[in-house]
Amino acid sequence: LQTNFDLTQLEEFTLEANPDDISSDNLLLWKNMGVNRLSLGIQSFQIEALAWMNRAHEVNQSHQAIQMAQDVGFNNISIDLIYGTPHYTKAHLLADLKIIEDYKIPHVSCYALTVEEKTALHSMIEKGKIQNVVTEVQAEHFEIIVDYLNNIGFEHYEISNFAMPGHRSRHNSNYWKGIPYLGLGPSAHSFNETSRQWNVANNALYMNSLEKNVLAFEMETLPLTTRYNEYMMVSLRCMEGFD
Repeated sequence: LQTNFDLTQLEEFTLEANPDDISSDNLLLWKNMGVNRLSLGIQSFQIEALAWMNRAHEVNQSHQAIQMAQDVGFNNISIDLIYGTPHYTKAHLLADLKIIEDYKIPHVSCYALTVEEKTALHSMIEKGKIQNVVTEVQAEHFEIIVDYLNNIGFEHYEISNFAMPGHRSRHNSNYWKGIPYLGLGPSAHSFNETSRQWNVANNALYMNSLEKNVLAFEMETLPLTTRYNEYMMVSLRCMEGFD
């Protein structure tokens, strides 16, 4: 990227990582590469919630990841929070929000757990092995999140995203505003306002195609009606709405 593009005016360079990816060496490497914003897949600081979601990291790793990142100078940090899982109580949610407040995290993405068909989670719920999510509880959790984060100064700028002033995700905001973007690498998507394309997802196939000087991708042309519908859909998710 640095060879082929002028990145001197780059304002945001976000890297997504999970707590178990975080080490002092990695943090320093990323910082030297120009990364200035970290998005951490914390999901929850509650042991029961992480166990139910079968996450690879443990609660202490989440705390260590945030502390280490802040120690090396990453102050622009976003945390992913998943709510509405079985056994995740209002007390658990409030405890997670208090931890986010105490760490002075400037951006939070909050997602209600969605059970997708043809997943291991869906299969286990269908077989009665684990409890299903309750949408009414998720709605209640959402209202608690909105009230709590608003009260401590966050902007609820997109349905799932909250930011302290000046800390909105520039990357995701471009998607919601319909601004063209370039996706590089396996399964990456690109958009130029009239069409969308996505690279082959398989790593080996992607690399083999590049060795033959071919880029393996699929593309769809976006009719005006589709572009209009997408604009309406994402605008309704955002604080500013639409004209």
